[in-house]
Amino acid sequence: MNTLTRRGFGAGVWAVTIAATGIGRVGSAFAATVGRNATGEYPIDPKVAKTTERTIVPGALPAAKAEVYELAKYEALGIGNWTWGKGEAPVTRVDLMPAGWDAAAIDGKRRLLKFFTISDIHITDKEAPNQGIYLQRLHPELAVTTSLCSGVMLYTTHVLDAAVQTINRLHAVEPFDFGLSLGDVANSTQYNELRWYIDVLDGKEIRPSSGAHLGADSIEFQKPFKAVGLDKSIPWYQVLGNHDHFWLGSVSVDHGPRPDLRASYVSDEVFAAGDVLADPSRIVDRTYYMGVFDGSKPHGDLAFAGPVGDFATPPKVAADPDRRSLTTAEWMKEFFETTSNPVGHGFDRAAAEKGFACYSFVPKADVPIRVISLDDTQKDDDKSLDIHGHGFLDEARWAWLKKELAAGDAAGQLMIIAAHIPIGVEPSEPRSEMSWWLDPQNAVTLPDLLAELHSHPNLLMWLAGHRHLNTVKAFVSPDPVGAPEKGFWHVETCSLRDFPQQMRTFEIFLNRDHTITIETVNVDPSVEEGTPAAISRRYAVAAQQLVKADIRTFNPTKDPTIAPMPSGSYNARLIKKLDPAMTARLKALHPTP
Repeated sequence: MNTLTRRGFGAGVWAVTIAATGIGRVGSAFAATVGRNATGEYPIDPKVAKTTERTIVPGALPAAKAEVYELAKYEALGIGNWTWGKGEAPVTRVDLMPAGWDAAAIDGKRRLLKFFTISDIHITDKEAPNQGIYLQRLHPELAVTTSLCSGVMLYTTHVLDAAVQTINRLHAVEPFDFGLSLGDVANSTQYNELRWYIDVLDGKEIRPSSGAHLGADSIEFQKPFKAVGLDKSIPWYQVLGNHDHFWLGSVSVDHGPRPDLRASYVSDEVFAAGDVLADPSRIVDRTYYMGVFDGSKPHGDLAFAGPVGDFATPPKVAADPDRRSLTTAEWMKEFFETTSNPVGHGFDRAAAEKGFACYSFVPKADVPIRVISLDDTQKDDDKSLDIHGHGFLDEARWAWLKKELAAGDAAGQLMIIAAHIPIGVEPSEPRSEMSWWLDPQNAVTLPDLLAELHSHPNLLMWLAGHRHLNTVKAFVSPDPVGAPEKGFWHVETCSLRDFPQQMRTFEIFLNRDHTITIETVNVDPSVEEGTPAAISRRYAVAAQQLVKADIRTFNPTKDPTIAPMPSGSYNARLIKKLDPAMTARLKALHPTP
């Protein structure tokens, strides 16, 4: 089992107003002390900085023991404390360039495009009856369990709101052309989770509770609030993730082994299952009640969790029809119910009817760059009993991808693929639940996929989320001397939910020699001390401390081109050569970058 990144279950600028990145102690309170302002919005700290300026450093874990779910103990024990540390300067990567390339060519470059990515927000209905919370109690040694049970689950709408406000601040200084959300916006396919996500970006009032709405008038993380909303001048586009259409990202709702799974979403009875982490087929067992978080308690105490035999009668919660599970087609249709731009957020209405979640777009009419949004998650009806976190393309999506790449070539465009599942960063054997699927239902093997990608020399990069990590990998050309332009970059964006809770910015530049530089830098959401978003940060740090899983050194493939940074961020300056035809076109468009 991959103990660090089994994200199938539950699961990752120059200073604007700050002049220094001083290293200092941050407060440790786990109670909200800053409420909403007169308009019902939560403020953020006016100091906004990229991780090139400063980074979050978790404090040392105290000797006293606490479990991840024992949130009430954190403050007294000093769990979740952190400090500001030094920034991470971008590392210049020339892995794809021919030997002897002159790095001075990046001086005087011209910017073509600027955008941001967010990923794996995992908006969570912590009061839903059919979660997997108790699995954390069964496997406290696994880092994955922080995705099944951590204090961050109480605050997912709040941290997204803070991230959106941070993006707006950066945009006000230097505008973004667009944004990309790389999937897993909902934790477990629920309608209310998806609506909270879209409504935060739209700037609507959020009621982050469900069922009986316990504590909605007294507990800060349960109180309704007004989201600020993404600046309406920034178009944002959506990618489908495995959590967006599988139960906890792992099991097909309608075609899996548990026939009552869909009904369990809107039931009043707390879900009972076996040890699904040990064996996914045990979802059919009714061994343990999985529990819910109690919205009436300041620390959201865990309730209704434990062996079935410990309960005289099945534990119950208030049912809520808004918890219903969405099919892929229903999920896509919700993006047409929005007040931000563009309507549909990339999805096509006709394709949405069929659940086909692939599309492409050109962000700027005068810049020859095509973004290809690719659904590379498993199918709902594949009948697999494994965790549904693998990379996969059926025949229709594989044919579509090849057609899009060919169209980009014909149009003389640079290309970016945006997908949820990464490629080539997890070993296929021993099998990882996040690797490229080896099942014969997959229309293409990973070697054949890479061969196709390498045949398009103006493919700049593959963007992904899913693993809750920040990494950069070089897919070097199969002919690095004769045709180095056939190489491309692979960039992962971590989760906005789990530590280090970051976004990414991208700037694409045309260099003086008409090569390309991609500058990519992580950003921590700016949070005002005492707000729910600030508490979310401490809970994310606490979970990382308690599990003791070092995301900064994780590299299961031992691939030397994947080089984590000490802070968990990864800031880079990536250089890419183009083919002669594309070089000539850019010279004609921009003779002197």
